[in-house]
Amino acid sequence: MNRPVQFIKTAIVLAGCALALSCGNNRKAPEGELQGEISLSGAFALYPLAVKWADEFRKLHPYVKIDISAGGAGKGMTDALAQVVDLGMVSRDVYDSEVAKGALAFAVAKDAVVATINADNPVLEKLLETGLTQQNAVRLWITEDITIWGQLTGTPDDTPVHVYTRSDACGAAETWAQWLGATQEDLGGTAVFGDPGVAMAVQKDKLAIGLNNLSYAYDENTRLPNPGIVVMPIDVDGNGRVDDYERFYATKDDIIEAIANDRYPSPPARDLYLVSNGVPQNPVVIEFLRFILTEGQQYNVPSGFIGLSQDKLDAGLALLPAEALSVEPVEEEETAE
Repeated sequence: MNRPVQFIKTAIVLAGCALALSCGNNRKAPEGELQGEISLSGAFALYPLAVKWADEFRKLHPYVKIDISAGGAGKGMTDALAQVVDLGMVSRDVYDSEVAKGALAFAVAKDAVVATINADNPVLEKLLETGLTQQNAVRLWITEDITIWGQLTGTPDDTPVHVYTRSDACGAAETWAQWLGATQEDLGGTAVFGDPGVAMAVQKDKLAIGLNNLSYAYDENTRLPNPGIVVMPIDVDGNGRVDDYERFYATKDDIIEAIANDRYPSPPARDLYLVSNGVPQNPVVIEFLRFILTEGQQYNVPSGFIGLSQDKLDAGLALLPAEALSVEPVEEEETAE
């Protein structure tokens, strides 16, 4: 059995808990230096890139504290609308009903959801030849009438298929369901919390098929699929085989290029968003968003994501106040001896 993979360098906490990162300090900033706090929560998909942005932003503004937690896109949206956090990380389109409640969405990156299978799957070679059609994905996750691997490979193999999905309200499952003409609530299979949770389930179960964001299907350092995982190709044209132009899953860089060139379908490729409740007023949050939409975009591709068109970035910048207000230095609290 493959050992579970450390998908990111911070702790992974499953079964209803969230990933969290906090960076910053309580030192008093020199006059005129940006100081304050920013909080984000939400999509596992956007978490690794948000951490990178936070690290780079704090190199420019060391007196800013940034707290980031991952618990699914649904949590990010709920927290943003309730003003529990400054920004919600959301890996799906924003609903009209959420806009009516004050949700203001800034598109910040693009990635994709992929089907993942175990590297020891008994019919792996055949699966890589046939791929996954949209129709068969519907039969796996929606109608649930594909129950054995032979139905996918066109062989007599009667080994059962173990389908996995997400238990938390999330952009990955919602986007995958959108590709299938459904909603997350329509997805069948064994429900597991979080992107890392589904990836670990697929690693441990040789009969598994799941859905994961790119950051949890591929290793960020090697750029190869994580140990124990194979990304199942999508048979885009539905002709029953994976043609040469549909083969771009060997490395993370290969699939990123395919997404950027629209060779991978959208959905399950999708834009990722940071969402605020109304126009941000906190100068630190404004400057953080401005950084992400400008120089911060240089970190998208190296971090395994896709940059956005200048039109989308300009649209986000137009939502921000022209200038952030000045920030008063924060006094250090005295600590009782």
